[in-house]
Amino acid sequence: MKKLSEFSIGESGVVNIVNGDGRVRRRLFDMGITPGAEIYLRKKAPLGDPIEVTLRGYELTLRKSEAELVVCSMTGGNE
Repeated sequence: MKKLSEFSIGESGVVNIVNGDGRVRRRLFDMGITPGAEIYLRKKAPLGDPIEVTLRGYELTLRKSEAELVVCSMTGGNE
């Protein structure tokens, strides 16, 4: 298990847990970050914030603080 914020470029995984409460958790769910969703880290900004992921067939940009709340199990390396 690994937080999305700890992924390296090219890593992928399956969302297991979405932490956080209230508005932040609801926002992540609304963006499609739900348990069972496959997620792939495409890019990271030079200081690691924000990150760009591919999820459910579209690209999504997340803040590092949001990515800290998403816990995934790893499925593979570079795609």
